[in-house]
Amino acid sequence: MVLKKFMNKSFVERLLSGIVLVLMALVTIITGGDVLLVTVGTISLIGLFEMNRVFSIEKNIIGIMGYLCTVVYYILLRQQMLEYEFALFIIFVVLLMAVYVFKFPKVKTESVMAALFGVIYVAAMLSFIYLVRTSENGLYNVWLIFLCSWGSDTCAYVFGVAFGKHKMSPVLSPKKSVEGAVGGVLGAAVLGFIYASVFRENISGAIDPRIAYPIIIAVGSLIAMTGDLAASAIKRNHNIKDYGKLIPGHGGIMDRFDSVIFVAPIIWLLLNVFQ
Repeated sequence: MVLKKFMNKSFVERLLSGIVLVLMALVTIITGGDVLLVTVGTISLIGLFEMNRVFSIEKNIIGIMGYLCTVVYYILLRQQMLEYEFALFIIFVVLLMAVYVFKFPKVKTESVMAALFGVIYVAAMLSFIYLVRTSENGLYNVWLIFLCSWGSDTCAYVFGVAFGKHKMSPVLSPKKSVEGAVGGVLGAAVLGFIYASVFRENISGAIDPRIAYPIIIAVGSLIAMTGDLAASAIKRNHNIKDYGKLIPGHGGIMDRFDSVIFVAPIIWLLLNVFQ
């Protein structure tokens, strides 16, 4: 009976797309460098387009300024000119407000706020994938982001379908259950322990990764669920089912990377704490 719940078109489509995404992640992350930077930058631009479309600014001057800001941000990231990134966002805000003033009342306050929100929420937060990869032990630490988000999501889905009875957030995401959430956190932590056990000889640090990784991933999994529900809240507020249709079985970039967006900065922070 439980097996029949999984063997449906939606699950198979989702599984196959997930495998393709994992293979792409393997190639780009292991390669690292400019390949990873361009990949993350491209994903950020697509995700930003999807987010801007929600607020109907994907093709106007406000939205275009967001895309340009994202490109400049990743160029600064490539040149390791991190001290200029804060200045970039200040300039971006000033330019947004200038457009708002000179095109008033055609440009609304909500559009300006949405443009700024999209660049920070999507482009800046996703860039922490690259920042984790380029940091100490980056080749191994960066996978914690995906174990937290995709690993937790998969475990939560399996546990939820098999054992889910109590709704976790009936309004935002009716299919998510408390049992699935618990299974997602525990499952991801176990994956973290297994991963650390396999690669512990290659990972330097003050704390044994078999202790650090499960803790980091457990915390990250909780954050991942928050990111997932936050993206769902935006969709509910604007009466849309998915952000896009780019990834079969998943939707758009924002549907698949909603938890990664939240997790990447948190993993970077937790790694710095543990190291």
